[in-house]
Amino acid sequence: MGRTASVRPGGHGDVPGSRPDLATVLRTGPFHLALRTALAARGLALHRVQQHLAQRGVHVGVTSLSYWQQGRRRPERPESLRAVRALEEVLELPAHSLTRLLGPRRGQPTAPPAPTVAVRPYRDLIAPAAAVDQLLAALPGPRDTGLHTVTHIERIRLGPDRRLLRRDSQHAVRAHRDGVDRYLAIHQGDPGCEVAEVRVRATENCRVGRVRRDQASQLVLAELLLDRRLRTGETHLLGYGFDDAPGCGPSTEYVRGFHSGTGQYVLQVSFHPRALPVRCHRFALSAPGVEPYESEELTLDGQHGVHLVAGGLGPCLLGIRWAWE
Repeated sequence: MGRTASVRPGGHGDVPGSRPDLATVLRTGPFHLALRTALAARGLALHRVQQHLAQRGVHVGVTSLSYWQQGRRRPERPESLRAVRALEEVLELPAHSLTRLLGPRRGQPTAPPAPTVAVRPYRDLIAPAAAVDQLLAALPGPRDTGLHTVTHIERIRLGPDRRLLRRDSQHAVRAHRDGVDRYLAIHQGDPGCEVAEVRVRATENCRVGRVRRDQASQLVLAELLLDRRLRTGETHLLGYGFDDAPGCGPSTEYVRGFHSGTGQYVLQVSFHPRALPVRCHRFALSAPGVEPYESEELTLDGQHGVHLVAGGLGPCLLGIRWAWE
């Protein structure tokens, strides 16, 4: 799902005497540095953290907490992962900000097994929710298509009139149940977009099935039929895109909603050389209309674009916003 997105992998060296910015290290990791930075920022001693966890019914030793923040051990057991989730609350951190830095367990496949795939309803990620429900109701079949993202590379292109021209997706997915044969793609145009004229393209290993549109909310729901049925654990690579329609006003953002767990996501926004924004920034939020829980300024590259790379994401929204003046 998208509209007119991500923790950037990278590293911070453990430099003695230095304290990295908390917001930055929560995006980049590694886990032990993020935990240590959060503890220092909140000014909590480990024994106090242990007490706060115990009040929440989570019991973990001070030694374990110390080893975690030093990188000498890694939380992996179910009770340890529960403690990490409670730590996010104790340290007043965004939900999943520490757990997502852990990545897959050692020796485990990158893609989560079927029982652990977190799925959030589409309506939680797109506004207005009622319009999403109506479009999905008009398209028979399960709302959870049984797929989650392994890798998704998405390219957004804007024209000289500051309008979104097209979006292209190269999408590797994995099935978490048997018999999967379709993917649902949702596009939301900018205000004024004539959704009847939005073109849906199937470019690789799929074909366009049924398409439903809602002019009032500028929503287009497209069914992409895979060229084979997938069994649990099988992967599939598909390519598709949307060409926006005339009539839209200047575009100021692109948002990607993730309704289930995501392995790797890359978003590139390319601007026309005669229409460059004065500033861009990336953001992440938990639901439409709420305040972002992370934000960072982005700098245009030599090809007049910006990009994001995100990994190990749970259900959320990611995006890039830009200002023209």
